[in-house]
Amino acid sequence: MSGAPPDGRHCGDCTLCCKIMAIEARAKPAGVWCPDCRPGRGCAIYADRPAECRDFRCLWLSDGRLDDRWKPSRSKLVLTTSEDGIEVRCDPGFPDAWRKAPFDGVIRGWAATGAGIDVTVLVLVGRKTILVASDRDFDLGVVAPDEQILREFEGGRLVDVRVGKAPGGDRGAARPPP
Repeated sequence: MSGAPPDGRHCGDCTLCCKIMAIEARAKPAGVWCPDCRPGRGCAIYADRPAECRDFRCLWLSDGRLDDRWKPSRSKLVLTTSEDGIEVRCDPGFPDAWRKAPFDGVIRGWAATGAGIDVTVLVLVGRKTILVASDRDFDLGVVAPDEQILREFEGGRLVDVRVGKAPGGDRGAARPPP
């Protein structure tokens, strides 16, 4: 995402993306602290950080509709978008953070709204993936890079989700998170 953050927002002491996100240029997996991060203080190589770090903006930073409760250092959630929808990435130390108020209700609202326009809401806790529907969750476990999330609908309602190889052109296929 690009552009200036709303309301003059800035990361400040928030460094949760440095733990939650994978950093390909540094071969850093998701869920562990970047060796260049100084938690709560910032990046030790800020001026020379990789382009993927420089270009990254979480949704709290870029979307003024999310109030300060959603700041990652406070909520323990890093919100991002993907080709298929919204990804809620939880700090592995707080795996149920997304289930607490007000987050759970808002996330389920996104799932309900997204169902009609083919938007998927995924919660990622470490390597575990959960697809959130308005009325229930689908625990998908670990989704491998060569797998897709296959959704089954009846009358516009999501009734089943599984992981596997997607046949070409399947409307119900979602890409796994990186």
